[in-house]
Order: sequence, then C-alpha cells, then structure tokens
Amino acid sequence: MPFAEDFEYYLSHEKRFSQHTILAYMKDLEQFQEIVGVASDKEIEEVNHQMMRGYLVELMEMGLENTSVNRKLSSIKTFFKYLRQQGYIEVNPAQKVKSVKQKKVLPQFVPEQQLWNSEVFLHIEDDFIRYQDELIMELFYQTGIRLSELIGLQENNISSNQIKVLGKRNKERIIPISRSLYTLIERYQMSKSSLGLKSNLLMVTKEGKKLMPKFVYNKVNFYLGEATNLSKKSPHVLRHTFATHMLNNGASLETIKKLLGHEDLSATQIYTHNSFKQIQSIYKQAHPRG
Repeated sequence: MPFAEDFEYYLSHEKRFSQHTILAYMKDLEQFQEIVGVASDKEIEEVNHQMMRGYLVELMEMGLENTSVNRKLSSIKTFFKYLRQQGYIEVNPAQKVKSVKQKKVLPQFVPEQQLWNSEVFLHIEDDFIRYQDELIMELFYQTGIRLSELIGLQENNISSNQIKVLGKRNKERIIPISRSLYTLIERYQMSKSSLGLKSNLLMVTKEGKKLMPKFVYNKVNFYLGEATNLSKKSPHVLRHTFATHMLNNGASLETIKKLLGHEDLSATQIYTHNSFKQIQSIYKQAHPRG
C-alpha cells in the first residue's frame, strides 16, 4: 500500500479522525509533495532536513498566516512520524523542524451586558423555528459544546439535569444543564413531535434531516450580530463566552477543562487572560488605593 494511502487508513481507523480532518491532512500532504517535488514513495524516503526547511520557507513566502503554516507543518510532521514508527524510513526529516512563532490572540467572547434575551426571537412566526433558534443559542452558551457536538446531540443522551456529549475522538463527557435550559429542550421536543418528526437526533430540520454546520453557523452569526459588535460571530465565540463567564464567576480551570472536553489544561488557560481584565477592574473598584 502506498505511503499516502497507508497514512490515510491510519488516520481513519486508528486515530479515528473525522472525514473533515482527514481531508485537511491529505490536502496538506499533497501540497507538500508538490512543493518539495516528490511523487513516489521512494522519493519520500529521500526527503531530508534541508528539504523540510525549504518547504517551510515556501509556505511563509506564500503569505500564509503563521497559524496556517504551523497547521500544515504539523500535518507533515505527523506523516513522517508515522512512517518512522512503521519502519518505512530510518530518519524522520521533520523531527527537528521548529514551528514559526505565532501571535497570541485572545479568544473573543460576548460581554454579559450584551447577551441576548428571548425577545430577539419573538419576530419568528413559525413556532418550530423560533424554539429551535433559541435552543441553539442557549445550548451553545449554557454548555460550551462545539458545533459538531450540538448537531450530533442524541435524544437519549438528554435528561432533566444533564446531557451526554460525544466529543473529539468519540470521547464522551457529561455536562450539567439548568432547569430553564431543559424547559427549552422540552418545548422544542414537543414542537418537533407535533410535526411528526421522528429522529434520534435532538436537532433536525422541518423535513426531519440532520442540521448542516453552515445552517447552524448562520443562525449564530445572525443573532450575535443583533446583540453584539464583535468582529467574530460564530458558535466557537459562544464556547469562549461560556468558559469566560464561568471563570469570571468563580469556576475553576479544572472544572472548565472537563466541561469543554479539553485534554490539556494549557488549552483552557487562554481564558485566564480575559478573566484578569475583570479581576483588575474589581481590584480598582474595591481597593482603597486601587
């Protein structure tokens, strides 16, 4: 089996990556082969450190953002690491190639005073759509789940005080929910049932089909545009908002890490920068010499 096909099988069956992620890896690998000028497995075996450096320089000269350069480099590093583990190559040419420095960008979040209220949904005449739109926004904000997790949320994984979410690499986690959120879920379920829509998925279209990511993204983008002046208006902004508001109101980083489904605490620590602004504000107000 050619190296590329073997690697794709590994990503799918052993790493259990999503098709979207696998496609990104394979596109990065294809671009790498074009830039370096290798077409066969034999030529891949001959790739060296200097060729890897040339590849990195070429990516930077293409005008890509450092984040994009590092993502592509990470794909190729994973590829050569796999080839080395399988014994296909004796030396990993990408092992000592360092990623380029990135600017630390703080995640955007919705300030508490700019959060929407239920009145923003009242203009929608269709009950099913109105209930669905409000539930989409509240699920993101009250649980911090990802877009893919919301779309895949199963009816049988919902109870009156918690939801079970299937996250990255099929890892499950339990997230507590409020009584008010469960009431929104019940209301939507009743509307869904009245239309005769039967599906194991909580969220479906009026035709009973699975929601498309773009559909959900557009909903969030619209309502955040109505309520905020943020430059980014996506489901991930609501995930950041959930984490930031939790931290600002006393939740520990370890708790937020578990709720978000992060494997590493360092991924959660980005929210401490946002929280510090509030701490600094409180300090100035509360300390006599602040």
